[in-house]
Formats: sequence, structure tokens, C-alpha cells
Amino acid sequence: MTAAAANRTGALTALAMVAFAANSLFNKAGFSGNTIDAGSFAILRLISAAVALAAIATLPGQTRPTRTSGSWLSAGFLFGYAAAFSFAYVELSVGTGALILFAAVQLTMLTAALWSGEAIGSYQWLGLAAAFGGLIILLFPGLTAPPVGASVLMAMAGISWGFYSLRGRGSENPLGDTAANFMRSVPFALLLAVANAGAMHLTRPGITFALLSGILASGIGYTIWYSALRGLSATQAAVVQLTVPIIASVAGVLLLAEAVTARLGIATVVILGGVALALLGHRLNPGVEGS
Repeated sequence: MTAAAANRTGALTALAMVAFAANSLFNKAGFSGNTIDAGSFAILRLISAAVALAAIATLPGQTRPTRTSGSWLSAGFLFGYAAAFSFAYVELSVGTGALILFAAVQLTMLTAALWSGEAIGSYQWLGLAAAFGGLIILLFPGLTAPPVGASVLMAMAGISWGFYSLRGRGSENPLGDTAANFMRSVPFALLLAVANAGAMHLTRPGITFALLSGILASGIGYTIWYSALRGLSATQAAVVQLTVPIIASVAGVLLLAEAVTARLGIATVVILGGVALALLGHRLNPGVEGS
């Protein structure tokens, strides 16, 4: 890779990580000011992202989605992620939510690799144990522990996104498939709108936050990420996403005046360190087959 290409990949990757963190920030900003309800936020995010991605896919040089692009099962996982994500952020802080989400995503994908028979070395086992231990530190009952229900919802969002990511690996047209999956998620969003009608609460700022999450952080953010992925290895792509909880935590402190607790700080170091060790363990255990 040339220096120019490496710089382009680095810039795109940084922008994508900021966009991913912004999803957490936009969600929490909407709920902190009571400007929108969680159901409406998820609905507007999915629909606006579908429109944005469909428009991007029509640009020159992009491959448009076809009737065979995406799948209903993937769309179901996508909807499950977006809905659980929003409802969890009603109670979770930006940093805590992002940490639980990305830990659940990576642990789901690592567990799937183990389930499929992929060999795992001692360093990878150690990393997995550390990551789970970090989650226990974060969620263990106490004055500074996050709400259990919201934490479970965010873990479900991460698991859903993990399965969605697993189903999308090897896609020959990731942008087209993602656009199609967002389009397929719209009927699920409309069903949520019916179920959520009694709790609907919309204001102009809340709608703005939801549209920013859908169009900017999701639609454009995912497009940037797919461009960056062309210059990243699978391991690099997984490891770089560990920066998102850190970016989100800093943004939450600076922009939403959220507090940083010792528990969150310790859990962040242990969880992200453990996941990084598990992801990079194949290099430390080069003799393990299939790793």
C-alpha cells in the first residue's frame, strides 16, 4: 500500500469511528433533554438511514442493491440492534452503553468462531476471560453500576449487531446489501410505530438528533467504513473498533457533562484490553491451527 493510500485509509477509518461514536451521542442527547422517545428515535433512524443509503447507492461508481441484495433475517437483526440500542440509552450513559455494545459485538463474533470449530490459543482464552471479567466488574451490583435492564438491552443490541456482522462477512456488495437490509427493516420499524403509538413523543430537536443518527452517523458513516475496509485486514478492522467506546466516553463528558466513574474506567481498560488480546492472540500463538 502506498503512503497516500495508507493515509486515506487512516483518515476514513478515523471518520468512521467518530460516526459510530456519534450514534451513541445522538441517541443520548435526544433522551437527556426528553426531546424524543426511544421508539420514535429508532424508527426515524432506520427509515432515514434506508433513504440515505439508497441515495448513496445510486451515485456513480456504486453498485445498486438488487432484489437478491440483503435478507429478511439480516434486516431482523439490524432492527433488533437499533431498537434495543435506543431503548437502552434511555438509562445508560454514552460511554457505558458504547462499552457494553462493542464488548458484546466482539464477544459474539469470537464465540461464533469458537463454536464453528476455529482453534483458539491460550492468549485468546486469556483475552476472552479478561473481557468477561471486565463486564462483571462493570455490571456487579453497587452504587455506580449501570441499570441491569438497560445493560441487558444494550448487550442484546451488541449480540444482534454481532450476528448481523457475521451474516455480512464475505458480501461482494456490502453497501448494496446494507442499503437493502435497511430498506427491509422499514416494515419492522412501522410495526414498532404502531406498538409505540401511545408513548410517542416528538419535538424538533429530537427529530433532528434521530435524523443525524440515521443519515450522518449510520448512512454516511457506514459508507465511509466500507471504503476504509478496503485497506484494513480483518484483525485491524476489529481492533480499531475498540476505540469507539473511548471516543464516545470523551464526547459524553465534554458535550453532555457525563461523569466518569472509577468502575467505568477500570472496566474499560480490562474489557478493551481483553478483547484486543483475544483478537491479536493468533499472532502470539502462531502455532495454533485455524486461528
